[in-house]
Amino acid sequence: MPPAATRYAVHVPTPAPIRKRLKRREVAGQVRFVTFSCQRRLPLFSNPRIVSVFVRAMVAARRKHAAELFAWVVMPEHVHMLLRPAPGRPLGPMLVSLKMAVSKRVIPRWRELRAPILNQIGDRHGRPRFWQSGGGFDRNVRDADEFRREVRYIHLNPVERGLVERPEQWPWSSARWWLGLREGEVECDAPPGRPEAWAGWKGYA
Repeated sequence: MPPAATRYAVHVPTPAPIRKRLKRREVAGQVRFVTFSCQRRLPLFSNPRIVSVFVRAMVAARRKHAAELFAWVVMPEHVHMLLRPAPGRPLGPMLVSLKMAVSKRVIPRWRELRAPILNQIGDRHGRPRFWQSGGGFDRNVRDADEFRREVRYIHLNPVERGLVERPEQWPWSSARWWLGLREGEVECDAPPGRPEAWAGWKGYA
């Protein structure tokens, strides 16, 4: 793991709460770009073990709900995913399953440790939350050009933030899978459409 991949772990800001409602207008068979954030946009993913909890939960939720996963990245305080729910299934239950799995694993552990972060992630009733309320944001991806833009955005996110120099150096995304460096990586689904349309494209260049 490159040293740059851990730069963000040294600073924990305390921004004001940001509230968003999940905007979802589902179209059957449509690819979706999904974003959801940690409570108060705090960098709760500063611990690689917590990122691993999320990745395992993502793989399990994808399998359980038979969704296609095309690209993803875990940033210090939010997540982006590009996916398509199984035919006849809404996206919501998969995201709820994924987020609950992370919360139920991480928050009890913080309680055991009496972690100071618990004082920063309470809701208006004082109950700790891992995820920001409101669900997040998602939108339909309408065509191949938009699909490319979203994959590029996902993989370049750590670079734009100055966390690494190249997308494949960030260990918590699908960039390495798209580059063909697939051993040990989360397996993604092939992009929709004709395979030859994607030949040679590396996911961000």
